[in-house]
Amino acid sequence: MLMVHQKHALHFRLRGSYGRRVEPHLLAALSGLGLGLSLIVAIGSQNAFVLRQGLRRQRVGAVVLVCAVSDVALIATGVAGAGAVVESRPALLDVVRVAGAVFLTGYGLLAARRALRPQALTAEPTAPPASMAAAVGTALALTWLNPHVYLDTVVLLGSIAQSHPGRQWWFAAGAAVGSALWFTALGYGAALLRPVFATPRAWRVLDVVIALVMFALAGSLVVAVL
Repeated sequence: MLMVHQKHALHFRLRGSYGRRVEPHLLAALSGLGLGLSLIVAIGSQNAFVLRQGLRRQRVGAVVLVCAVSDVALIATGVAGAGAVVESRPALLDVVRVAGAVFLTGYGLLAARRALRPQALTAEPTAPPASMAAAVGTALALTWLNPHVYLDTVVLLGSIAQSHPGRQWWFAAGAAVGSALWFTALGYGAALLRPVFATPRAWRVLDVVIALVMFALAGSLVVAVL
């Protein structure tokens, strides 16, 4: 009987320990997913190009792959680089959290402003076909030559990831999944997305959601500092 009780006690201890270990990892991944999607889902030249290729059904796989892999590389660079800096100076973590909260609040305000003046994302499906080299080159240029991508993906994501000590790469994985999901949906679902994103109302709703996510993430960082 004693052995049975010991086994049950061990089972509950393991289950409790497992739950405490996995839940923060999941939360970190979900935070990365939410922030990644909030940053990437916005009207811009890269999204317009992916949508355009999807509407024309040309080089969609290559373009989606280039954009997704580039984002993963940028996210990994940001997390690794910011992680090294924070590890060398642990006191910077609270500074990073406060700075991240300020940045996220500003980004949320910009999304709220866009919601007041919504635009539409359109693409012309009758343009001449592009070669594989031209399509891939354009995707690379729109990704790597965009200065905002380094601020958003490398600096911001890399810094915010450090607010999840020991779980930075779960955060990065969530952000990478969000990027892959978005580009895949935009490229291969272009035919379905075209009537949706061609209306300002859809972007108004989307920007409101983005603003709310940004404010929520900023609030969580402030709470972590306090």
